[in-house]
Amino acid sequence: MATDCSANKFFATAPKGVASLLADELRAFGAIEVKESPAGAYFEGSLETAYRACLWSRTANRILLPIAGFDAASPDALYVGVSAIDWQEHLVSSGTLAVDFSSSLSSIEHTHFGALKVKDAIVDQFRARCGERPSVRLERPDLRINVYLHRNRATVSIDLSGDSLHRRGYRASPVLAPLKENLAAAILLRAGWPQVAADGGALVDPMCGSATLPIEAALIAGDCAPALGREYFGFNGWLGHQPALWQRLRQEAGERRHLGLARVPPIAGFDDDRSAVRAALDNVAGAGLQSHVHIERRALGEMAPLGDRAGLLIVNPPYGVRLGDDASLAPLYQELGSVLRQQFVGWKAALFTGNPDLAKTLGIRARRTHKLYNGAIECRLLHFDVDARWFMHSLRPGVPRPAAPEDIGPGASMLANRLRKNLRQLERWAQREGVSCYRVYDADLPEYAFAVDLYQGDQRWLHVQEYQAPASVDAAKAKSRVREAMAVIPDALGVPRENMFFKVRRRQKGAEQYSKRADEQEFVQVDETDLRFLVNFSDYLDTGLFLDQRPTRQLIRDSVNGRSFLNLFAYTGTASVYAAAGGARATHTIDMSKTYLAWAERNMALNGFDGPEHRFIQADCLEWLERQAKAGRRLYDVVFLDPPTFSASKRMQQSFDVQRDHVKLIQWAMALLTPRGVLIFSNNYRKFKLDAEALSGLVIDDITAKTIAKDFQRNTRIHNCWRLSRT
Repeated sequence: MATDCSANKFFATAPKGVASLLADELRAFGAIEVKESPAGAYFEGSLETAYRACLWSRTANRILLPIAGFDAASPDALYVGVSAIDWQEHLVSSGTLAVDFSSSLSSIEHTHFGALKVKDAIVDQFRARCGERPSVRLERPDLRINVYLHRNRATVSIDLSGDSLHRRGYRASPVLAPLKENLAAAILLRAGWPQVAADGGALVDPMCGSATLPIEAALIAGDCAPALGREYFGFNGWLGHQPALWQRLRQEAGERRHLGLARVPPIAGFDDDRSAVRAALDNVAGAGLQSHVHIERRALGEMAPLGDRAGLLIVNPPYGVRLGDDASLAPLYQELGSVLRQQFVGWKAALFTGNPDLAKTLGIRARRTHKLYNGAIECRLLHFDVDARWFMHSLRPGVPRPAAPEDIGPGASMLANRLRKNLRQLERWAQREGVSCYRVYDADLPEYAFAVDLYQGDQRWLHVQEYQAPASVDAAKAKSRVREAMAVIPDALGVPRENMFFKVRRRQKGAEQYSKRADEQEFVQVDETDLRFLVNFSDYLDTGLFLDQRPTRQLIRDSVNGRSFLNLFAYTGTASVYAAAGGARATHTIDMSKTYLAWAERNMALNGFDGPEHRFIQADCLEWLERQAKAGRRLYDVVFLDPPTFSASKRMQQSFDVQRDHVKLIQWAMALLTPRGVLIFSNNYRKFKLDAEALSGLVIDDITAKTIAKDFQRNTRIHNCWRLSRT
């Protein structure tokens, strides 16, 4: 028999998202060759290993012992395959059985029919051999058989657990939508409760319901086998069962429980619902934990820490499943956040919810999240350090006050939905392309004329720019829409409100685009591909990183290896960083602003490019370019020319207009190129027309479309770009 082998193959099922925790448990039980799968984990080991899993696993649903596998593309093939198994090795003819049948991507789709076919094959074999047959008993049979048909391949297993292991045997009084015990255990393990308990920290559940989390916490802290109180397992009537081995393991578990419960730290569950408190008290008594788990009726606002050490507050609040639930539940989450910030500073907190948007109203930033599933509902376990460093502060200066929930109209709801939709689509693209900073929204809805950019480094930031409304738009309506947008944008994109910056984008005159708006000097490091840049969200209209030029920067990077590079009107030197990363043998970065050149040097140094081959030159680009062109020295293999639309700085000798002056500018730049050199010419003047006739003799390639990334395809006029070279 398979059970005589020292290393059988088993499969343990578990809730979705829990497989890694289950695998760690199985290894602790002595399992070998443990391999995770979406539905659980495969493992090898002795029967003792499987018994330990049945007794001790906090996260598993079932422990299965596969005994046969065969192709079953038809009901007849299924019958024949099951008939080939010697069932007298597993069950007496007078015993009882039950069959669980599931199917995926197979010709037998009706699970009840499949189960009947398996049952028929088994009982027909017994009738033919013994003259009697086992009977079917759905509850607590002597043998529970599991058949999984995948792509017409059947796996037949003995269900050693017999019933789902989440049923510990202590639940006397459930409440509406109780949390399953193995999911509760997974939440506690992910939240770091074993270490908190080992350090003597307490546990508080302020919305405990039927006390599933506090009871599981006590079982973990007290080294109690979760299934020690169960009377029935699937192996009880199985002929391969080894009662002496099982009894030894149960005795060992009983001794460990006795010793472990003496070390349980303070654990308490509170709830404001009288019926929930009654159910919790019954369940605690059923688990034999009356001396270790305190249950009390108490309102959320009356919560206070337990014990003399910081501990863990863990909570599974209601999160709603219907439209409109957010509005009714938001005050509950806000109150929870207030309690945490006022009463539980220094503690850890973990919140399990199927509505992470509601969790944003806590006023505390989550330091980590895990994805878990409550049945079919995708949920998040959010981890918090209740520390002032993680508290969400007031809005940034200059950010308009958001509208109150009751003042948010259907248009703002459409805006929020559009933002979420755009983010879902762009996140997949961004992850694939290695992009961390991108435009999420660009006046997609005309009534809400904003550009919304998401920046990511060690945190997430929002840079929101309003396109100034024309005079024909009612000023009061425009202001109301701004306030609505301020209310929904950070929540829809999952960014703390204090990480949102707001500006109004007007038609710029002269050097206004680059002039200071504030003087906070707050720089944030963000990522772009494998490079890092410093951005400033508050002091200037632009942040220091033109997101639309990302593909152009990559084009430069791909074309400069071993070549010399010139960056004119360099701004913060981002193109120079890309050139250095692409292997340019030298880079020259030129801008008239001392501030921007210093910023460019910091960007280069941040990425490790600070050698003498990288020069930074403060100069009027027009004057410098004309002077170098007249000198006739062809110094550069690649030149990047991205001038402003118009400039009339006091430090310039004359004004500059890109439409009027671009021919002269391009000719000067071309004069600095080596014979096979390339000029990348770009600008963001929407009405710009390149004078190709005046530039005859040059090879001109319009590469604008190639330099518009996915996040800017809603507005392809964001910039123009050409590649120019000599014939």
